[in-house]
Amino acid sequence: MNIKEVLEQRYATKEFDTNKKLSPEQVEQVKAMLQLSPNSTNLQPWHFIIADSEAGKQRIASSTEGLYQFNTSKILDASHVVVFCSRLSAEEDYLRHVLDKEDSDGRYANEEFKDMMHSGRSMFVDMHKYDLKDLQHWMEKQVYLNIGNLLLGAAALGLDALPMEGVDLKTLDTEFGLREKGFTAVALVSLGFRKETDFNAQLPKSRLDHDEIFTLL
Repeated sequence: MNIKEVLEQRYATKEFDTNKKLSPEQVEQVKAMLQLSPNSTNLQPWHFIIADSEAGKQRIASSTEGLYQFNTSKILDASHVVVFCSRLSAEEDYLRHVLDKEDSDGRYANEEFKDMMHSGRSMFVDMHKYDLKDLQHWMEKQVYLNIGNLLLGAAALGLDALPMEGVDLKTLDTEFGLREKGFTAVALVSLGFRKETDFNAQLPKSRLDHDEIFTLL
């Protein structure tokens, strides 16, 4: 695989072919990318709503009514749509839940290593909660790492994708009862296959030059 070629071919898809769907195998690989994404301290402060049915996509598309109507078709015409959600808090019971899952997966040779991990992760959570006062923002950063991971991975699989913030996030929170579950919607990613008439597929990529964005020491 030539990663540069993958990146050059990837773009924000504006029109999806409604006749083409992800295969079950591709869906499983998408789930793997979401589950295994890098994140700070392995906190995994996320939840994902994945829709491929017309009814499911309609529920998500309700967040585009009014101001964001230009994104409606980009949801309804896609094969699959992922709603990325971030946790609203990271309390002790959740930290213990993650720790116990790591332990059951064999990450700790003894109790001392497990205690050290819990202390370190708790330190970072408390730092962002009490000192920096940006805990939710910090957790959302981890979700955006996941979005980037998915976009690159999808391109490597030959899938097309479109990340979107142009939706009413409060509508999504209400539609799926996210806040009551301890989450809030952050962004969407539509997945599928580009339509031949998608104008954006024909446009050249434009990025700032190396000498402007890199400092080599």
